[in-house]
Amino acid sequence: MHRVVFNQKGGVGKSTIACNLAAISAANGYRTLLVDLDTQGNSTQYLLGKQATELDSHIGHFFEQTLSFSLHPKGPEEFIHSTAFENLYVMPASPDLDVLQSKLESRHKIYKLRDALDALEDYDYVYIDTPPALNFFTRAALISAHRCLIPFDCDDFSRKALYSLLDSVQEIKMDHNEALEIEGIIVNQFQPRANLPTKLVNELISEGLPVLTSRISSSVKIRESHNQSKPLIHMAPKHKLSEEFIRLSEEINNL
Repeated sequence: MHRVVFNQKGGVGKSTIACNLAAISAANGYRTLLVDLDTQGNSTQYLLGKQATELDSHIGHFFEQTLSFSLHPKGPEEFIHSTAFENLYVMPASPDLDVLQSKLESRHKIYKLRDALDALEDYDYVYIDTPPALNFFTRAALISAHRCLIPFDCDDFSRKALYSLLDSVQEIKMDHNEALEIEGIIVNQFQPRANLPTKLVNELISEGLPVLTSRISSSVKIRESHNQSKPLIHMAPKHKLSEEFIRLSEEINNL
């Protein structure tokens, strides 16, 4: 199962959601891969900590390889690194992605990521973290995925952007990836006692949009988790936020 976490708006929790769902999957015994397509590398830093600055291979090298002919290209597994957590692996981000983007687009390499992930048969789950833009790498991720998760952070700007985002996913589905389905909208940084977030979520539900039942609260525990480079399931498994992520994982996996 390949899942992409996608929203064109920054700061909605894509990396946090992707990493914590991947960590829960791995903790449950599933061999799990996180692919980081965002040049900021937040997911890479989150899962690898100090090791993230010492890498000799990353996803930029994978895409560079697709631009040149080689009799012996490296397999996608050679760009993957293990983490400190059992069953959890990462294909790290690269600052080179911005430079590579126009070259990859002009050479029509949009399907290379899909082909690479399809060749990785050893992984039960793949989570793809995307940049906050509908660019080449986001489209490549949507083409590679079976399911799409959309973080929503309960403000009016996010709501207006959501409709365009849903149209973009539908267009990718129609033109490039018939298997792609929107798995659900994840209500993130939710404050249940505030009137506006509850009102916005209820309106989305009344419109028939696929809002997931699980809610992810706003908490400083997330910052602590980032600072320690430890997903919540490993840093504070009994914390309310950890339990929310576990319920989200159970919901999308129908457990």
